[in-house]
Order: sequence, then C-alpha cells, then structure tokens
Amino acid sequence: MSETTVDRILFRLKTRGPESIADLSAAFGVTSEAVRQLLVKLEADGLVAFEDQRVGRGRPRRLWRLTATGHARFPDRHSDLSVALLDAIREEFGDAGLDRLIARRETEQRQIYVQATAGAGSLEQRVARLADLRDREGYMAEWRREEDGSLLLIENHCPICAAAAACQNLCRSELSVFREALGRDAVVERVDHVLAGGRRCAYRVTAA
Repeated sequence: MSETTVDRILFRLKTRGPESIADLSAAFGVTSEAVRQLLVKLEADGLVAFEDQRVGRGRPRRLWRLTATGHARFPDRHSDLSVALLDAIREEFGDAGLDRLIARRETEQRQIYVQATAGAGSLEQRVARLADLRDREGYMAEWRREEDGSLLLIENHCPICAAAAACQNLCRSELSVFREALGRDAVVERVDHVLAGGRRCAYRVTAA
C-alpha cells in the first residue's frame, strides 16, 4: 500500500470519525488484512487508536480513530504566531482592546460571508455556499440534509484551533457571523465543538 493510501485513510478518519477495518476496506477497495496491517503500523506511530464498541450480545465492533497526534497531522495554521500575537495584544491593550480587534474581524468576515450567500434562493443554497467558503479557508467543511429536514454544516478541521483556545471569543464571533450570513429565516445552533472536546465543529441550521 502506498503512502498515498496512508494519507487517504488518515483523511477519512479525520473527516468521518471512527471507522472499522471493514468500513475502510470497502471505502478504498483493498483487503481487510492490508488495512489491518496499516492500522497496526499507524498505532505504533501513535497516530491512531481503537476502541471496542459492544452492540447487543455479539462480538464487540472495533472502531479506529485518530489520536491527538493524528489530528496534529492536519496543521493549525501559524498557531504559535497567532497565540503570541493574541497574548501581546491582550498585554498591550487589555481585554477591551482584544475585543475591539475581534469585533473588527467579525465585521470583515460578516461582509465576506453575506456577500457570498447573497442571491442564493434557498436556505439550502446558502448553507452550501457557506460550506464551500469555509472549506476553501481550510476547515474541511461540508454540509448535508438530516432525516428531520434540518441542515448540518460540518467543519472537520479547525485551522485556527490554538488561537481559538487562547481566545474563545473567536468562536462566539463565528457563530454570530454564520447567523447573519444565513439570514433571518434561519436558526443556527452549534451542536458539536472542538474546544468542548468534540472531534469537529458542527452547526444545525433550521428554518425559522
């Protein structure tokens, strides 16, 4: 199996969450034994781990997931510089100065997102445009319609995670911007959050 296949499996675990050997084998058209050998090697490298999930009385189902080291293969852009800058701004101008900076970023982001979703005829189209924009910004974003009719905007990666951890108002700002971009006829709620221990960030969007 090539290194490309290794990267594809890591990417799938990043974007799809825990999966079994059978799932990965079917997804990539290789034998279960080949996938098992690869996962054993990745486990030795500290990139993946497994957990056995028992369902009913049958044999437990083994699911493989990325470890923190595995997630780190998908880099947080300029994380050290971002955190250092936030600390310097807070020290120089106080929390009020940092809040003004975040508010300015929020205003600029809102303008970009509102413009990107303008003209979309339906809420679904707006969510699709927003997901595409976030994907191009490095969030590995996608969207789907749920069985209950709601729309789910999913961000499988956070390229500013270190900065958001140092200043959680950045996440508050993004939720506000999403609500503005998707319009008054949309209700947006965060249902999964990396900083709260989630594998990803996800937002449920429903019609108001």
